[in-house]
Amino acid sequence: MPARSEQDKERKKRESLTAFVRAEAASLGFELCRVTRPDSIPEAKARLGEFIDAGRHGTMEWMAETQERRGDPRSLWSDVRSVVVFGLNYGPEEDPRSILEKPDKAAISVYARNRDYHDVIKGRLKEIATRFAARAGADVKVFVDTAPVMEKPLAAAAGLGWQGKHTNLVSRAHGSWLFLGSMFTTADLDIDAAESDHCGSCRACLDACPTNAFPAPYQIDARRCISYLTIEHKGPIAPEFRPMIGNRIYGCDDCLAACPWNKFAASASEMKLQAREDLKEPEIAFLLTLDDPGFRTFFSGSPVKRIGRNRFIRNVLIAAGNSGQRQLIDLCRSLSRDPSPDVRGMAVWALSGLMDAGEFQSFAAERQVEEDGDVLNEWRLAGVL
Repeated sequence: MPARSEQDKERKKRESLTAFVRAEAASLGFELCRVTRPDSIPEAKARLGEFIDAGRHGTMEWMAETQERRGDPRSLWSDVRSVVVFGLNYGPEEDPRSILEKPDKAAISVYARNRDYHDVIKGRLKEIATRFAARAGADVKVFVDTAPVMEKPLAAAAGLGWQGKHTNLVSRAHGSWLFLGSMFTTADLDIDAAESDHCGSCRACLDACPTNAFPAPYQIDARRCISYLTIEHKGPIAPEFRPMIGNRIYGCDDCLAACPWNKFAASASEMKLQAREDLKEPEIAFLLTLDDPGFRTFFSGSPVKRIGRNRFIRNVLIAAGNSGQRQLIDLCRSLSRDPSPDVRGMAVWALSGLMDAGEFQSFAAERQVEEDGDVLNEWRLAGVL
């Protein structure tokens, strides 16, 4: 009897703490909060290894450097006993792909149209963790994306959803639009059941990708992904991808927006992040005028700020070159003299598409002396050298 009494006491404590963390999550706007064990994703390490061995992580060397810690949550913190995964719906009010038909506008990924979600979610998780630790008498650690935690497999194991054919998490309640965060704790909590895959024969996300970044269902080659190319990739973007990028200047929502489960993604939560009006459909012409201080001011608090002005203007120039908007020529000409070789090179590419042959030859004849190899290569691609 004493042993059974102790078991009942432990069960009630688990139930109480689990209910407490769910209530705290709901109070701070998280639509989903579920729990899994730290050993619940045994297949993740091998899959990550295959992805990195194939070079599909591109220049994201930090993935390879943290591979061992990513593969198993216990490698990150050996004392962890429960992993709580939180989901915050950020679904847009409209289909974000509609802007792709407006060549004078720039498309910024839905997740980046407000404050940096890393800061927002981590702040909320710290509030939850502080109160939970005091209640449970247990240690806690919180993580949001930038830490070496494989949150999507953990979220699937906890039952928030499943990893769809686009490799992102899909929820039956919120579609493909979920921010994820996690709290590791030494406390024992009630474990939730994993979610099964509900993609079926659908391949909408795969067919929606402009650059064919999915070698097969449930696999992605980041080197072909527009989100990777416009955010993570440094230096010139391969010419073959530039026309496919269209007016997407930061990230790409096509595979997410194509998911049929998004019809359930509407949220009435007052704590849901709302897009800044000036980031919904910014003018390409305006963005091309941003110098470094202007860029930092305009994107203050936004995740866009992290890529820096030069990489950002590189992206905007690709959108300009794809736009067919001749009124952008003067702005692109001025950027062909920018201190940044990334900017100068993309200005050359943009002008080669916006100008007619005679105009471009006249522009080439007046060009300044260039010593940067990447910029010289852009002139060669344009048929000048």
